Amino acid sequence: MSSSLKKPKWLILVPTSMEYEFVVEHISHPEAVVEICGFGPIVAAAKAMELITQYQPSNVLLVGIAGAYDPEILTGTAVIGSEVACFGIGAGSVADYQTAGEMGWMQWRGTGEQDLIGDVLPLANFDNHQCQILTVCAASNTSRDLDHRRRRFPNAAVEEMEGFAVATAAKICGVPFYLVRGISNRAGDRDKCNWKIPEALHAATSLLMDCLKR
Repeated sequence: MSSSLKKPKWLILVPTSMEYEFVVEHISHPEAVVEICGFGPIVAAAKAMELITQYQPSNVLLVGIAGAYDPEILTGTAVIGSEVACFGIGAGSVADYQTAGEMGWMQWRGTGEQDLIGDVLPLANFDNHQCQILTVCAASNTSRDLDHRRRRFPNAAVEEMEGFAVATAAKICGVPFYLVRGISNRAGDRDKCNWKIPEALHAATSLLMDCLKR
C-alpha cells in the first residue's frame, strides 16, 4: 500500500492521523493507497480534490469513526453509506435553520442534471446497503442538536464531518465514491469514556476489507 502507487484502483482516505495509523495497519490491498484528508468538511474537500488529482484513482473511499443517531446501530459496529447529506450550509440556526435546498439553492449546478449537487448525494455502494450519513460542521453536543438535525434529515442514521465534502470532490472529478464509518459513540455523547474507538475502527476496517475482496 505504497504512497507511490500510480493510478490505484482504490484511494482510501481517513480524516485523522489516529485513524490513519489503524487503517494502514489493518488494510492490505495491492491496488490501494491510504492518505489523510483532514478533519472537518472544509479541509477534507480541499485535500480530497488534491489527492484525487494526484493519484487519479478508479474509486475513492472514506473510512473513519462516526456517531450514531439510530438506536439500532450499536457502538463498535460499522455501516456503509448509500447516500450522504449536508447539514450546516444554508441560512439561520437552531429551529430557524434552512438547508440550501429549502432556500431553493443548489450547492453546484455544473453543466447538466447529472452534475447537480444539492443537500443529499447518492453514493456508490456495496451490496445495496441503505444508510444515510449526515455530514455536519460541528458534532452534536445536546439532545436539542440531535432534534434539529434529524428534523431536517429524518433518514439520517449516522453523523460525521467529512463524507459530503469528499463525495463532492469525487463527484466533480467523476470518480465513484464509497463511505464506510465505524460507530464509536452515540451522537451527542461527548463523554469519551463511553466511546468505543478501537472497536469502531476494527469493525470499519474488517467491513472494508470484506468489501474490497468482492
